[in-house]
Amino acid sequence: MRLKSLKRWLILGHRWLGIATGLFLAAWVVSGLVMLYVAFPALSEAERLSRLAPIAWDRVLLGPDEALARAGLAAPPGGLSLSMRAGAPVYQVTTRAGARHPVSAETGQALGPLDAAAVRAPFGPDATVRAVRRDPWTVRDRYDPVRPFHVVALGDAAGTELYVSARTGAVVLDTTRRERLWNWLGAIPHWFYPTPLRARAELWRGTVLWVSGLATAGVLGGLVLGIWRLRLRRPYASGAVTPYRGLARWHHLLGTLGGLSLLSFVASGWLSMNPNRWFSPRTPPAAMGEAYAGPPAPIGREALDGLARPGIVEVRFTQVDGRPVRIAADAQGRRLVAPAPPEAALRAAAARALPEARIAGVETLTAPDAYWYPHHDTRTLPVLRVRFDDPAATWLHIDPETGALLDRLDASGRLQRWLFEAPHRLDFAFLFQARPAWDAVMWLLNGLGAGIALSGVVLGWRRLRRTAGIG
Repeated sequence: MRLKSLKRWLILGHRWLGIATGLFLAAWVVSGLVMLYVAFPALSEAERLSRLAPIAWDRVLLGPDEALARAGLAAPPGGLSLSMRAGAPVYQVTTRAGARHPVSAETGQALGPLDAAAVRAPFGPDATVRAVRRDPWTVRDRYDPVRPFHVVALGDAAGTELYVSARTGAVVLDTTRRERLWNWLGAIPHWFYPTPLRARAELWRGTVLWVSGLATAGVLGGLVLGIWRLRLRRPYASGAVTPYRGLARWHHLLGTLGGLSLLSFVASGWLSMNPNRWFSPRTPPAAMGEAYAGPPAPIGREALDGLARPGIVEVRFTQVDGRPVRIAADAQGRRLVAPAPPEAALRAAAARALPEARIAGVETLTAPDAYWYPHHDTRTLPVLRVRFDDPAATWLHIDPETGALLDRLDASGRLQRWLFEAPHRLDFAFLFQARPAWDAVMWLLNGLGAGIALSGVVLGWRRLRRTAGIG
């Protein structure tokens, strides 16, 4: 009796959860295939540097400390760089709270927003400019400190649009017509990215958690039910291994064959939203970054000595264990680090970042491994991995050339790598590095998932019509 009751509830649960979430499942699977080949618009470091103008060194009259003091920003900033803005050199200052302030390197004056005419000037007469505060491509919170934007349409064959921060004057994003078109079929439905919803971070997060959680329950119930009702050794009276006919028969067979992969996709997608904050973020907390940098050191005009070379488009001022480090870059991404921090300083800075723990080991990675690898992006190599003996088993990844603290990865983050990235994106080195084998597997599994979801949508629609007495 209990078995019969359980089967009945499984059938009802799978049916109505499938009706409620079937379209979402179908959209996720199909849009996921698009995302294999068209990423969400982003500005790479190489693209960002290529958009910067060479620094006019003869107009850099003030050192960082003096310029910040004149602007009333004497407190140590969260970030500091020198670049050009509307034809003049400026220090781009980031406060601890994340606010951005451009300060003239000539006068020390805090500068206001740029108007459309100043933004259009470098791009020629064919460019058009419109004002945007938030749109589908700049909906993420990380753009908040640099809003609003002037969107410059270049009028080229690719339909390129550049997002220029009115506050900093820097290009923060570029998109092309192809990216915009395909992302309406890819990332936007896959990530639930309609702008009004995504702009409300907690509402968006809760919505995705609930919908993907219900979908996970529906797929799990269907997989259990599908295996339960499959008869391989003792076929049904009709001689078939399934009691269903027509489209329901295909839904049952496809679900039994591909249900586990569909379950892994949707469940790992649910886990990607970090339910109950189970997983620690990889971005180091501000306090850890400040401890790693060490006590602030003065930065006078002499900090630019040796860097005033033709072609340099940006200088970033950082610290490692209290030691000033200056990183100059040209438009091709070539870097000049002065002075390069020694490994002893990197170890000391890492120890400062996590003072309650001891360093358990240090290794230099020269090739990707299971936790430091590229996937439609780039990873700094070589990289220094510093392992600690704290309860969270924290690892820090550090750029040995610049001393930059790249990320923090603890035991929960390593677990998320196997619970989310591995099943959701099939991030297995033996597979991803053997393309097109990875593509073939992804198409096969997503094809099965699409068949399950779309057949379920049709069956659900038929059920609703019968229940409502339509047709």
